[in-house]
Parts: sequence; structure tokens; C-alpha cells
Amino acid sequence: MHRRRAPRTTPAPRRGARHGRHGRLGRSEVVRPPLAPLDGRIDRFDLAVGTAVEFLRGTWPELEDVRFEIGAMPAFDSGDEVPRWYIDRDNARIVLFRLPIERLLPPGHDDGAHRRMAVESAVFRAAAEYVGREPWDLGHDH
Repeated sequence: MHRRRAPRTTPAPRRGARHGRHGRLGRSEVVRPPLAPLDGRIDRFDLAVGTAVEFLRGTWPELEDVRFEIGAMPAFDSGDEVPRWYIDRDNARIVLFRLPIERLLPPGHDDGAHRRMAVESAVFRAAAEYVGREPWDLGHDH
């Protein structure tokens, strides 16, 4: 004789929302979702310097082996004016100082476009000083 099961009055307990049919739904993925792009002031400064340096290296062969570095502030006293870059010809390097370049803009020019122009201008002027030319001579036409 077969016994009939009595119908349950309460439903079977369900697994939590983190489990799928086979208990695996809530596990972490091997590849996480991509992180949001970095877009801080330092990142924008690095990008502007890198773009200007790439242009200059393609224009002037004497800059190909020059190392461009970024420092926050100069660590030396140079008098009344705060330097925006430092040239080290012996070691073939140019150090650009981020804080003076970004923060010593004229009043009313502290927006993204003016900051980028100030960075590019500093790179061009430092490179021109390094090679012993005027900044406007660093274009493709010369």
C-alpha cells in the first residue's frame, strides 16, 4: 500500500537571494567590473605633460633622450620667483613642478582649459630652454 504524503502547509525554506539554483549565483567574478577612469588634478597634469612631451619629441630629435619628470614643489630656494621647472643637462632631464604651474595662474584663469594651457606652455618653455631656442621655434614648421 502506498502512502500518500500529506501536503505541506508551509512552503519549503528558500535559499537566500545570493544563491542560484546550484548555490553559485552570489560568488564573485574572476574579472571584476572595470574601475572608473582616474580623473583627478594630478592625472590631468600628467596627461597634459605627456601629450606635450610626445609632440616635442616628434619635432626635435635632441629631446628624444631627455627624461621629463614631475615634482610637486621645488626643494631649493631660487630667490623671489618660484621656479616652474628645473633643467639638469648633465643627466638629460627636465623636472616640471606641478604646484607652481597649476596654482600661480592669473586670477580668473583657474579653469581646466587655462590650467592645461599653462602646463603645455611650461613644457614648451622648459624644453626650449633645454635646447637653447625660443619656445615658438619648437613647432613643426621650424
